[in-house]
Amino acid sequence: MQSQREEIRFKPIGVVHTKASDDEVRKRIPGQESTVEIYPEFEEALDGLAGFSHIFVLGYFNKLKPEQIGPLKVKPRGLLRHGFALEELPLVGVFALDSPTRPNPIGLSLVPIVKLEKTKLVVTDLDLFDGTPVLDIKPYQRIYRAEEYKLPPWHEKLVERAGHV
Repeated sequence: MQSQREEIRFKPIGVVHTKASDDEVRKRIPGQESTVEIYPEFEEALDGLAGFSHIFVLGYFNKLKPEQIGPLKVKPRGLLRHGFALEELPLVGVFALDSPTRPNPIGLSLVPIVKLEKTKLVVTDLDLFDGTPVLDIKPYQRIYRAEEYKLPPWHEKLVERAGHV
């Protein structure tokens, strides 16, 4: 039996607000605050969230250029800010990277909650731009922690040279 591919549509549940410029967000400045505003019709979905220290935020990369949606292999350009030259970087599949270039322009960020006020979640370290549509949020739970993990040699080599990435 052949599987059917169907179009999937999402309705944003909220939007990101930040005073940081797009360039500042790209730099991932530690402690940078953002607000995830949940639309009023989804307010009751926040019941029970108080007390969680972290959430996953799933966002739609609405600012990507058309050529950034779809490529299956790219270079990890985020390493350019760590002193790498583009020609030094390996060409790898997007599923092996934390790149915004993807077949589906969806981002996932794990962020600490600073405060929750009605329909506004103030968070730090969110790597989504001002105006990014939010598709979902999920609370961080201890089952998500990987006590042991492996990274491929190409990644270890880049991290070793750049320092912690």
